[in-house]
Amino acid sequence: MQKKFDLTLYLVLDPVLCGGIAGLVETTRIAVANGVTTVQLRSEQPFDRKDWYNAALALKKVLSTTPVPLLINDQVDIAMAVQADGVHVGQSDLPVEVVRQLIGSEKIVGLSVSNQAQMQAVPWSQIDYLGIGPIFPTSSKGDAAPVLGVQQLQQLVCTKHRPAVAIGGINGGNVESVLHTGVEGVAVISAICGQPDVGQATQQLLRKISHARAGN
Repeated sequence: MQKKFDLTLYLVLDPVLCGGIAGLVETTRIAVANGVTTVQLRSEQPFDRKDWYNAALALKKVLSTTPVPLLINDQVDIAMAVQADGVHVGQSDLPVEVVRQLIGSEKIVGLSVSNQAQMQAVPWSQIDYLGIGPIFPTSSKGDAAPVLGVQQLQQLVCTKHRPAVAIGGINGGNVESVLHTGVEGVAVISAICGQPDVGQATQQLLRKISHARAGN
């Protein structure tokens, strides 16, 4: 199915929170059925190459009949092996110019930034979107940069030249304040992964997003 580039509600999958590969797949299936628009596979814990491959392959299959793209964090070779829809890289990963050369012009490339200096160095012609954060304190990423807060997020949003998602500690209680900065979407991890009712958690976030976009 033709994939749609939509950053509205971007799910970053955590194998630990989701309960392994089977949990990743089931979380994705339910979340996408309830409105998640983009899915990224990421692992902050040890995850061997075969597990990365098997997880990506299983996610690719469950998303094959949906318009939702699958992005792989950092692991360009895994993304290429399963023909994922794109790659997301951080400041310490492969340069985006190299990633673009490897995966081609038709795939999605995202880049993480966490301050104005990094924003000024973004090679805009090589990327499709930014991930800006962390906005709030988060336990999902051990080496996270200093927290930005909503005010600094808004300052960065004003200088970007590509769409962006905000990430880091975002949940139903703060998502509206984040979207009021003008960012195109929000990326969440624990707000969906590991929740007792993934479908309900996804729907609640989308209601908050719709409310914020309506200017309320």
